[in-house]
Amino acid sequence: MQLAAALAAFLHMPKIFGLFSIPDPLKSAASPSDLKKRLDWGEPALTIVDIRSRAAFNESHITGAASIPDAVLVEGVSASLELERDIYVYGDNDEQSSAAAHRLREAGYQSVAELRGGLPAWKAIKGSVETSGMSAA
Repeated sequence: MQLAAALAAFLHMPKIFGLFSIPDPLKSAASPSDLKKRLDWGEPALTIVDIRSRAAFNESHITGAASIPDAVLVEGVSASLELERDIYVYGDNDEQSSAAAHRLREAGYQSVAELRGGLPAWKAIKGSVETSGMSAA
């Protein structure tokens, strides 16, 4: 089933020289499927930021996400990421994610997408998550 979904996504992506598929450009609000396409493609130039509490992050988070709690978001991102980096941010709800993305854009990060639906939406499309120290698909 996952192979069929990956093949369908591959066939609907733009192609380089008709051979290689490339994911769609970053949008200011991204669906979990948008992010999953980039990860499935093997896109290395992005960072996923979980702005929920450290306890919530430790309980469960998107595989590969960095925990940078909302209270220290701009400082934490500024210390580790370049301004041109593609950043996907998610929180406890869409409003929190939107506000965090707005703060990052104001700090000079222009390639920021708020992940609509957060972790529950990511889990709903069978995105890979880590829970209590172990990875789950």
